[in-house]
Amino acid sequence: MANPVVHFEVLGKDREKLAGFYKELFGWKTQDHLDMGYSIVEKEEGGIGGGIGESKDGASHVTFYVATEDPQATLDKAVSLGGTVVMPLTELPMVTLALFTDPEGHTIGIIKAGE
Repeated sequence: MANPVVHFEVLGKDREKLAGFYKELFGWKTQDHLDMGYSIVEKEEGGIGGGIGESKDGASHVTFYVATEDPQATLDKAVSLGGTVVMPLTELPMVTLALFTDPEGHTIGIIKAGE
């Protein structure tokens, strides 16, 4: 796969309840980052890591993140194909990322490869 899926998020109103649900259902191991309202899901063999957290607006959604060498070029291409920017390219301490919606409104994340 040229640009692999490298992370997922499950966001909603109650991080603790969501994290408990997925821990119990799938046996996922998580590390809480309460300052961020987020729980990191440990990467398992044959799978990818992810996160469970509280969304800023309370809306529930699931998002996957794709690694790409040039996130801005990928974001620009998404827009040229009918996507819409949700969050412009943003550099955070641990990762550089952006969010867009596809033509049907699904939110997709892109992450700078190697981060």
